[in-house]
Amino acid sequence: MTANAAPGARLEAKPRRNPLLQVRDLRVAVRGDLGAQDLVRGVSFDVMPGEILGVVGESGAGKSMIGTAIIGLLDPPLAMVGGSITYNGRRIDNLPRAALRGLRGKEIATIFQDPLTSLNPVFTIERQLVETIEVHTSLRGPAAREEAVGLLARVGIPAPDKRLSSYPHEFSGGMRQRVVIALALAGRPRLIIADEPTTALDVSVQGQIIELLRDLCAERKTAVMLITHDMGVIAALADRVVVAYAGRIVEDGPVAEVIRSPMHPYTRGLMNSIPTIGLRPRRLSQIPGMMPRPDLLPPGCSFAPRCPLAISRCGNETPPDAGDVGHKAACWLMTTDGAAT
Repeated sequence: MTANAAPGARLEAKPRRNPLLQVRDLRVAVRGDLGAQDLVRGVSFDVMPGEILGVVGESGAGKSMIGTAIIGLLDPPLAMVGGSITYNGRRIDNLPRAALRGLRGKEIATIFQDPLTSLNPVFTIERQLVETIEVHTSLRGPAAREEAVGLLARVGIPAPDKRLSSYPHEFSGGMRQRVVIALALAGRPRLIIADEPTTALDVSVQGQIIELLRDLCAERKTAVMLITHDMGVIAALADRVVVAYAGRIVEDGPVAEVIRSPMHPYTRGLMNSIPTIGLRPRRLSQIPGMMPRPDLLPPGCSFAPRCPLAISRCGNETPPDAGDVGHKAACWLMTTDGAAT
């Protein structure tokens, strides 16, 4: 996605209602010989019905780990060690594996990062789509196949009836991503976790995927948790955004407010690093340094060693969330007893 994407019509956040998904104080750790090491540290957020929530941050921020924990796919040595996950009023983080399998695909679907590895290379698209439809809906046989054709048509696959008999390697990267989206929609879920759905796609295909996800949310009232490192994609698609850094949420708010008035210095750094087309050329701004390793987190604010606005307190004390209910950031500069920005 070109980074000059305008937020457009989706800038205004939807009214807050009862959340479809509630994540509270989520903690994920990797267990080793020296004990448990936290990778996700006390993450909390909501996803509302029909809302697109963006989760943005650099590689290593813990974005994908959050999505994996929600759908219960953490395997040892990874484990959820704290917090709760509630879907549609029902806590799901402590469900047995059989009950979780009943949720995956039918209620909560996932678009994984690499469409080629998400599809079975030895089965046709028809077999994979029809099987998914029959598992998660009441459709069978010809009715399930007709539904598969309709899904491929809906995601923009040309000649969908003929392409059902194709294998994944016979599609381009963008077309495979569309097939993966069709698979995610096959069970008619209420929530889709989309993990980097536009990564490795060229700009024109990225734009098509964004339009497709936006239209599907509007038509089916499906909520989407969009995980990405691209702030331009967030600006073009999301209603709200949470900014992740070193396993923690450092800013949470409506896309319009976060883009126009970012509170956290890390969010400002992400915004300033976006190239702008059509204006006078300038050197791209960059955030100095690198994301800290989970086992080498600095005391206090994890971003402090890279932050141009850090004060002495940042290096010693972990900042609390500050701001209002709709837009908040974990930064000492936003607190009443911190320095003014």
